[in-house]
Amino acid sequence: MRLPLYFLAVSGGTLAQGTVVWALDVGGVVPDLPLILVVLLALRRGPEPGCLTGFALGLAQDALVGGPLGLQALSKAVIGFAAGELPRVCLVSNPLVPILTVTLATLIDGTLRFVVLQVFHYPAAFGELLGRVILPQAGYNGLLTMLFAAVPVLRVRA
Repeated sequence: MRLPLYFLAVSGGTLAQGTVVWALDVGGVVPDLPLILVVLLALRRGPEPGCLTGFALGLAQDALVGGPLGLQALSKAVIGFAAGELPRVCLVSNPLVPILTVTLATLIDGTLRFVVLQVFHYPAAFGELLGRVILPQAGYNGLLTMLFAAVPVLRVRA
């Protein structure tokens, strides 16, 4: 991945998550734009750029939001690497693949963050977190990805 594109993805994704995303709040659920960006870039560019972009976007999210530093970086790096490997397994030019990948990645991301937070004795129960945060955000991210997949610049090519 070229450095200007990488810098634009990291700075644009972080800026959008910190400012614009709160205007998209629906019933207390906000989308995870950096996660969507990581998955779409990883599907297009491969596992290494996906992992690096995920780590950079996650670290920027950690620095802005607070919480354990590196938690978002770890989960988004793992998601970026895994999504980058997907073109080896299936045909990613199908429009449903990015949508389903982002939805599944959101579920995995939320579960991975919950598991890591258990080390710090996170007080919420997994069922409650799944029903109130992870599943609604996964649906929201899937809907937004459907809109992003319609934009020709972001369309994933095999």
